[in-house]
Amino acid sequence: MYYKIAESLTECAALPEKDYIAVLTSEEWQAESAAFDMGIELEVSAKEANSTKAEVNYDSLTGTFSVPDRDDISAPDARFAFALDEKGIVFIDDSGTVNSLIRRIAASRRWKMPCLERFIYDFLEQIVHRDQQVMERYEAELDDIEHSIMTDMNDSYPRRINEIRSDLRDLRIHYEQLMDLGQELEENENNFFKQDNLRYFHLFNQRMALLHDIAASLRDYTIQVRDLYQSQLDVRQNHIMAVLTIVTTVFTPLTLITGWYGMNFVHMPELAWRASYPVVILISISIVVGCLWFFKKKKWL
Repeated sequence: MYYKIAESLTECAALPEKDYIAVLTSEEWQAESAAFDMGIELEVSAKEANSTKAEVNYDSLTGTFSVPDRDDISAPDARFAFALDEKGIVFIDDSGTVNSLIRRIAASRRWKMPCLERFIYDFLEQIVHRDQQVMERYEAELDDIEHSIMTDMNDSYPRRINEIRSDLRDLRIHYEQLMDLGQELEENENNFFKQDNLRYFHLFNQRMALLHDIAASLRDYTIQVRDLYQSQLDVRQNHIMAVLTIVTTVFTPLTLITGWYGMNFVHMPELAWRASYPVVILISISIVVGCLWFFKKKKWL
């Protein structure tokens, strides 16, 4: 598919001479690459497009995108490649991601000063346009987990915290790669872009730096929430151990009495005494009550 960059993106039946956008499959690129006269042989495969990057060539700028699915960060990334010069940009995509992004731009963008730089800016913005909401969603979920930890030690919390931490790590790496790509565009080594329009790439780099900082901050927050869960778990375990210790302490003297009078020696005077049984009962009760009073006084219960 071909588009012309005008006041809005206009789909064309043939490749425009200038200010064009081409979206091709790998097979179409192999067949039509000579028509773009970029002087490159760009081999594209899903295995090679494993990161977002840009490389400066003699008369073109090429690179790849690896875009995480914002609904499921752990899912495989959408991968595609691109090549651009002063005349336009070509996307080589077998996933359909680029067409989806371009359709959103065509439906929502109108430009007073249309140019290739502005399109690239809007295209990059479309990749991250939901990320502020994604960060807010993660923050709200972490807040809920933090509050719930105080009342409900759910075993699923550590697993979910680790999942969020992993997602934020992947997004942080993605932002770093987008910043590198934006800086490569802003350097304008081949002078493909007008100097006045380089501000678009500078604005995008600022946006990426902000999102990168938010992702890093939330990742630190996941560590705090995980530590809170572990501390609450330790408190509960310590409470259980305290209860077991108290029970053991209370029953130790009772066990001694039981063992002592369970020996049944013939000349034990208490065995023949009629009041022995109730006296032992009273002594045992007194020991239990005394231990509990002592523990209460020391605030161990």
